[in-house]
Amino acid sequence: MKTLKKIRILLPICLLFFTSLASCSDESNGVFPENGNGGEWDIPEDEIFDGGPGKDGIPSLEYPDFVPAGEADYLSDADLILGYKDGDDIRAYPHAILNWHEIVNDKINDFAMSVNYCPLTGTGIGWNRTIKGIETTFGVSGLLYNSNLILYDREKDSYWSQILLASVKGELRGTEAETFQLVETTWETWKNMYPQTKVLSTQTGYNRDYTHYPYGDYRTNHNNILFPYSPVDDRLQTKERVHGVIMNGEAKAYRLGSFAGQLTLIEDVFKGVPLLVVGNQAEDFIVSFVDPSEDNGTELHFEVISRDSPGSEILTDNEGNVWNVFGEAVSGPRTGERLEPTTSFMGFWFAWGAFYPGLQIY
Repeated sequence: MKTLKKIRILLPICLLFFTSLASCSDESNGVFPENGNGGEWDIPEDEIFDGGPGKDGIPSLEYPDFVPAGEADYLSDADLILGYKDGDDIRAYPHAILNWHEIVNDKINDFAMSVNYCPLTGTGIGWNRTIKGIETTFGVSGLLYNSNLILYDREKDSYWSQILLASVKGELRGTEAETFQLVETTWETWKNMYPQTKVLSTQTGYNRDYTHYPYGDYRTNHNNILFPYSPVDDRLQTKERVHGVIMNGEAKAYRLGSFAGQLTLIEDVFKGVPLLVVGNQAEDFIVSFVDPSEDNGTELHFEVISRDSPGSEILTDNEGNVWNVFGEAVSGPRTGERLEPTTSFMGFWFAWGAFYPGLQIY
């Protein structure tokens, strides 16, 4: 089989980077099935690669424990996290743990959610775990497409491309993932925004050194790409982190450098949809929302707020509302309303260029 031949050639090259993961894969079956879970793929089968540890060789976390921010001594201020907010329930999912587990299956109130992260493409996305009325959990398949995580769901054993946001093989093939908003930023920024946050505990049930990054110089070496991808788009540096917005199968990228110096609002239009894109390079975050333009007959005009110190509030408008980083109106006549978040996430440039060829760059 063409795919397996390419995989066997590539595995020795990647062994140095995956030894630390594969050697402590408590639940790996170590087997790559010749025909997967049966049926056809929606992605080119000869461009799918076995990452090494095998199915569940990188074990997902199931309903993990959290600790107060002050107890997260394994994190430095510069470490990246994925932040989630549901009312007063505020949680941080650090890359430092996701590098080793890639998927966290969690549940907040009645919301069954999955935070999935691919260390090779730097993409962290929130998915709803209830699919067609059935609650499931996601696991790491051990397979990669365009160097990006392929998940599988344990209820139907269908395979999902993370960046394509869809099932690409199995009974659920063609089903789109329902996403929810996460905010990727540094631990320092997140603590400033939400000092009451909880954060993943290192007591995961697995023997891992969460202060150690398992991929060597991968994050900083632009020439170090472990698996093939195509097409190659060299307009930006390979590992530059950009905020990508996806609409109707197309994407547009926003660079952190466009938000240099201070909190900045970009009002843009993509695929005919007006957008509010807000970020700050110094605080290392970008978020984006659909601009309501005219709502209930009132035209809204937004601007970034002036703030003496970093916090979660980022926008105000001509009605006097104040909106936070999750698009929630926290004061003003629209208190309790929420801006519609775009389907978007941060990721390495090479992955955006491969999955959405020719995408626009702001």
